[in-house]
Amino acid sequence: MSIFLGELIGTLLLILLGNGVVANVLLHASKGEKSGWIVITAGWGFAVAIAVYAVGWISGGHLNPAVTFGLCIAGKTDWSLLPAYVLGQMIGAMIGAWLVWISYYPHWKATADADLKLLCFCTKPAIRNRWSNFIVEVIATAVLLIGVLGIFNVHNGIGSGVGPYAVGILIFSIGLSLGGPTGFAINPARDLGPRIMHAWIPIAGKRDADWGYAWIPVLAPLIGGIIGALFYQFFVAPLTALL
Repeated sequence: MSIFLGELIGTLLLILLGNGVVANVLLHASKGEKSGWIVITAGWGFAVAIAVYAVGWISGGHLNPAVTFGLCIAGKTDWSLLPAYVLGQMIGAMIGAWLVWISYYPHWKATADADLKLLCFCTKPAIRNRWSNFIVEVIATAVLLIGVLGIFNVHNGIGSGVGPYAVGILIFSIGLSLGGPTGFAINPARDLGPRIMHAWIPIAGKRDADWGYAWIPVLAPLIGGIIGALFYQFFVAPLTALL
């Protein structure tokens, strides 16, 4: 139960602050309107750091089914805990998306572009090419897992006080470098939970939830997380024997 609640609260914070910065940049008449991609990627990095600081001591602060799968593969998390992690992440993401809608309530009606409203909930590729979109999400999530496992490697000597900050920098870096093609979902719960809420919430002037694309930011990060964890376990971690 502590893992479930920790992941629910942490993912709620992640989505509230992460999708919140997207709404701030994209919605009409917001104070941050048109402030750009660097603001969005920085906001997501800060969101991850704050969420992990808030609940990392409770659940480890995975906040992402791809991270949980990867850590299970790496032997860092017991497989029996997987359902509690994923359920908490999904519910937290959905509640966080609902709170973003409430927070920016007058701005949905004021914004004419329905695509911008959708982007405040979930990702949408810049150029729709399913094969390319899938591959970049796999690569970006593999980098996420390699980075997370590296940050918390005992040889780096990073304690709990610095670790969440470093993970936030990792997210910022991934967004700046690999986020352009797809908006870097790298997290099935971050994309699917808010996408479901977009379909359910009575958002003024909304479009459909783009379900034809929705499988990519769910499946590709899971595969990328597994690849990243295996790469770290088989090619990076063994280097400690050379130290």
